[in-house]
Formats: sequence, structure tokens, C-alpha cells
Amino acid sequence: MIVLLAALADLVLPAECAGCRTPHVRLRHGACAQCATTLAALRVHPVRPAPTPPGLPPCVAVGEYAGPLRESLLAYKERGRVTLATPLGVLLAEAVAAAAGGLRRPVLLLPVPSTAAAVRERHGDHMRRLADRAAKALRHAGWPTAVAQPLRALPKPDATHLDSAQRAIAAAAAFRPRHKRMDRAREAARGRAVIVVDDIVTTGATLAALTAILIRAGVPVDGAAILAATRKRHPQ
Repeated sequence: MIVLLAALADLVLPAECAGCRTPHVRLRHGACAQCATTLAALRVHPVRPAPTPPGLPPCVAVGEYAGPLRESLLAYKERGRVTLATPLGVLLAEAVAAAAGGLRRPVLLLPVPSTAAAVRERHGDHMRRLADRAAKALRHAGWPTAVAQPLRALPKPDATHLDSAQRAIAAAAAFRPRHKRMDRAREAARGRAVIVVDDIVTTGATLAALTAILIRAGVPVDGAAILAATRKRHPQ
């Protein structure tokens, strides 16, 4: 496993911990010492939904959607802590390395796109930002890494109360190809491990739908790298 967290500079100004929300503490990677230690101890593992949607690629996650990892993601996405993109991107790089087989090889990252509304609410495209940080960390570790975003996200209903079948239907209609970008992604995929990246996996419907579109367009998908898996996910 690539040890990249040690390469990040510590933050020493007192602020709220992203992992436990304790105020006025010294931070390391945006978190207090205890939460930073917990995050650094996470180990990437395979995850699968139950039931598994058809077409879902092999998935790995950094950890469970709980504790400091969950709180850090919420701080990043919902509370405007955009500087957390760097430590979270480093964690995502660990998952990408595992999804790509653990051997240094050229990689193409395809972040799940955000809707225009989400981009406005979250101070930018949060997954593209994470993918860029992960790519930087991977390149620093000797992995030739590129990032592409050949799909756009369409407005979709709130999936909080949808069951697995309903989520699959909604996810299938949630993305459209950007044809020129898809052509470039198809070219960039040659000779690279193609890894879809996302922040959270719940039912896997989004990843399966996005993967199906990419494969139909001639972009192979080797796996998916996720930061956090909900408790419904089970390690293989």
C-alpha cells in the first residue's frame, strides 16, 4: 500500500476538526491528532452491494461511511471545507492503486460527474477536484495518471427513499456522453487501467449505469475506487 499521507504538510492553526468537529484544536490534514490517526489507519478493501446491480465493476473502498471518514466527507461536500480535497484525494489515490492491481502502471481516472446544481452548492465539482488531487498523489508516487470526464450529469430525483430497483432506473437516465470528450477518453484509455472514482457507494446503481455508458462508447472500465462504503456494503 502506498504511504502518501506522510508527504502532506501538517496544518497547525487551531480550527474545527473535520473528523469529530471538536473546535479550536491543532489540525493534521484537517483533523485532530486522534481522527488523523484513525484516517491514516484505514485500509482499502473490496466491497460489493447486496444485491449487486448488473454491470457493476470490481469496487474497492478506503473505509466504511462512518466516523471521521464520514464526517470529513460531509465537511468537504456540505460545509465548504474545500481544502480537505488534498487529504481525501490522497486516500482516494490509495483506493485507485488497489483497484489498478497495486503495480505502478498508467491510469485513467473517470470521476463520477456532478449535476450543475450540486456544483453550485458544493463550491465546484467535488469529485473532479478529488480526482485531480488523487492523480497528483499518484503521479508523485510514480504512477502516470490522467483524468477525464466524458459524461455530464443530468438533474435527477432525490434517491434517499428509493429502493434498489428505483435507484437503478434513475441512475440509467442520469448521465449523457459528451461526444468530443468521449473520443478523447477513448484514446486516453489505450494502455491504461481505467478506474471510475466516486466518494460514496450505496447500492452501486450509479457506478453500474455509468460503467454501462462508458463501455457502450468503447471506453473499458477496469474497476471503481471509492472513498467510503455504506454499512450495506460487505467486504469480500
